[in-house]
Amino acid sequence: MKKNYDFSNAVKNPYAKKLKKTICINISESVIAYFKALSEKTDIPYQVLINMFLAQAKAEKMEPRFIPKHRKKQVA
Repeated sequence: MKKNYDFSNAVKNPYAKKLKKTICINISESVIAYFKALSEKTDIPYQVLINMFLAQAKAEKMEPRFIPKHRKKQVA
């Protein structure tokens, strides 16, 4: 490994903004408190924990329990 590197010609990652998107959602205070407490235990920022949890739910194709398996399509 070199002692010093020259980054004067470096280019910013053009895909960096596409990696995550800032959104505004309503989350209950108790849910935020849960993730903030978990954040204290793990030293991982609570927003990162929420993102990790949602990514896991996506990977496991989890669905909320209250959504019926066979929904009837409504006729307009």
